[in-house]
Formats: sequence, C-alpha cells, structure tokens
Amino acid sequence: MSVLDNWEQWKDFLGDRLHHAQNEGMEQSTINDLAYQIGGYLAKQVDPKNEQEKVLADLWSVATPEEQHAIANMMLKLVQNDGTR
Repeated sequence: MSVLDNWEQWKDFLGDRLHHAQNEGMEQSTINDLAYQIGGYLAKQVDPKNEQEKVLADLWSVATPEEQHAIANMMLKLVQNDGTR
C-alpha cells in the first residue's frame, strides 16, 4: 500500500519530511519552494488516490501559480503537527 492511498498516512509522511528538513536547518523559503514543486509534480504525474487528493488536484488545476504556492503553504501548515517528529 502506497503512502498516497491513505490521507492520514500521507499527512504523517509529509509531516515527517517537514520536520526532517527543519531539523537539518533548511530555510522556510526553501521548504515552501519544494512543497510547490512537489505539488506540481503530483498534480501532473500522480493520479489522486482518495477524496482529499482529488479535491487538491482539482484546486491545483484551476489555480494560478500564486494560488498554487498558497495551496502548498497551506499543506505545510496542515502537516506541521503530524508525523513522528
């Protein structure tokens, strides 16, 4: 089962990656840019596996680049308290 199949597992996975990047001293602006790039990759290359991902994919597809950055930043905020730390 892929981490993308379950929304809660996906959030935990993202939270773990976020905490790792922060613990390694990565600047927030770099983390934000990576989240945007990952969002773009997922939107173009990965089929949504659950309802939440379908909503995100739909929003991403109609968003301007600035709005896509906002979506990526909101995902970071959403997962900042998830994962194992």
